[in-house]
Amino acid sequence: MPHVQERGQPEMKILTPQQLTGRERSHVVEVPQLQCSLHPAAAAALMSMMRDAAGSGLDIAPLSGFRDFNQQLVIWNGKFRGERALLDRDGAPLNVATMQEEQIVRAILHWSALPAASRHHWGTEIDVFDRAVMPQGARPRLVPSEYGCDGIFAALSAWLARHAERYGFYLPYDSDRGGVQPEPWHLSFAPLSSVLLSELTVALLAETLAGVALAGASSVQRLLPEIHARYVCAVAAPSARALRAESVDAG
Repeated sequence: MPHVQERGQPEMKILTPQQLTGRERSHVVEVPQLQCSLHPAAAAALMSMMRDAAGSGLDIAPLSGFRDFNQQLVIWNGKFRGERALLDRDGAPLNVATMQEEQIVRAILHWSALPAASRHHWGTEIDVFDRAVMPQGARPRLVPSEYGCDGIFAALSAWLARHAERYGFYLPYDSDRGGVQPEPWHLSFAPLSSVLLSELTVALLAETLAGVALAGASSVQRLLPEIHARYVCAVAAPSARALRAESVDAG
């Protein structure tokens, strides 16, 4: 796997089914200065964007990058069992003890991806915040209000809206399309993620989840075509500018 380059983008290759579903991590590299793992092409573009944003007083930092299958499975099962917070579409807490299996599955999907279906498996997705405005010792909550016009990360949102596409990044969850709730912190590296989306099929998800200790597996299996349509495919399309950014000099 190529190292992160400071000038030019590393060659991009389509991922294997194991990489695409987070069961292997050979397509990502650990980047110490980012404190996360990413696909080398996404990492190079992000570091270029971070350097340029610093000139505008922003200290863009990733809160999350690559996440493997097992990490996503822990998140999913924890929410299903009530060990992690489960929220409704408006962000209000839910009590899993009062809910049916299918209701829990649908509630999890508002905010968290099904294991094997997370875009974070690809190494192209990054949750970002502005370290420059964070109070000492605080962490972002990653809620839309933080990135709104009156939020702590309003300046970051405005800068990204003007400049992110130049580096190949866009917001796949820019609005509510009946699936994943809007995530103004979630950036996707379009030159690669736009290709990978079509590779993540219902058949591959079913094959990957077969025999896995997934909470709510019977409902997931029944709903899988709908999950794929609403929570995998119902995302924004990247602009031509973002798609062209693979040829932008990252130096």
